Amino acid sequence: MFLTRMGRNAKFVITGDVTQVDLPDRQPSGLMPAVNMLRNIEGITVIELDEKDVIRHELVTRVLGAFRELEKKNNTDR
Repeated sequence: MFLTRMGRNAKFVITGDVTQVDLPDRQPSGLMPAVNMLRNIEGITVIELDEKDVIRHELVTRVLGAFRELEKKNNTDR
């Protein structure tokens, strides 16, 4: 894992979008487990953006909201 290679004065910015996973065969992404594991470590800040942070066409905000609702439904059905 590249975080273990961090030098003394280094700063990393890691970006990801849990709604845009394109792994084969519904293989789960490791992004959320990694974020959840690291979020409470001193010196690490996790910033989560949502559809309110989108500065594009208004329709993009609605599409992101629809995906969020689908995700909630899928998590409830399990």
